[in-house]
Amino acid sequence: MDGTMTMEEPDLRHLRDRPFELLLEIERRSRAAATGQGRESGVGHEWVGVALRIAGEVFLVAREETREVLGLPASITRVPGAKGWIKGLANIRGHLLPLIDLRHYLGSGVTQSGRNTRVLVVNHREVPAGLVVDEVLGFRRFADREFSAEVPPTVVRVDRYLAGAFRRGTEVWPVLSLRSLLESPGFLQAAS
Repeated sequence: MDGTMTMEEPDLRHLRDRPFELLLEIERRSRAAATGQGRESGVGHEWVGVALRIAGEVFLVAREETREVLGLPASITRVPGAKGWIKGLANIRGHLLPLIDLRHYLGSGVTQSGRNTRVLVVNHREVPAGLVVDEVLGFRRFADREFSAEVPPTVVRVDRYLAGAFRRGTEVWPVLSLRSLLESPGFLQAAS
């Protein structure tokens, strides 16, 4: 490095003897990074989702549509007269949460409880739900340019709830819309 500074990102070393100005510059850069300013044009915004596995297939759900991920509760109370895909109610920190076996609801068999089984708590104002899935794989980040509105074929019959897919190289990540799932008439008719 020849010691020259660019106008876009000045070197912070010149502020080492002025701690207050150094903190101001760090704060300015943090705010710019949080709002997406200062990114190279063409990079675009980033989409963040939660990757999960249902019946051997991997899907994404938008981070905004999820509240939290939990382990499968030890105590689940069955609901008399409910459809088979409703596992029951669980007490989560003093609140009753309906647990839905997503795999069973989609017609792909019953989710077997195991050490990787998780409950994805949905972030929806009117429909509280915890979706039981085979596994949650964590966050995945994609650039907006990697999104395609084209719905990919899947083995799990979920196509009516898909909102496109992200494509990276040879990988295709279908996006499952939890909002359209929870607001669908079939999901809302939980009584047998």
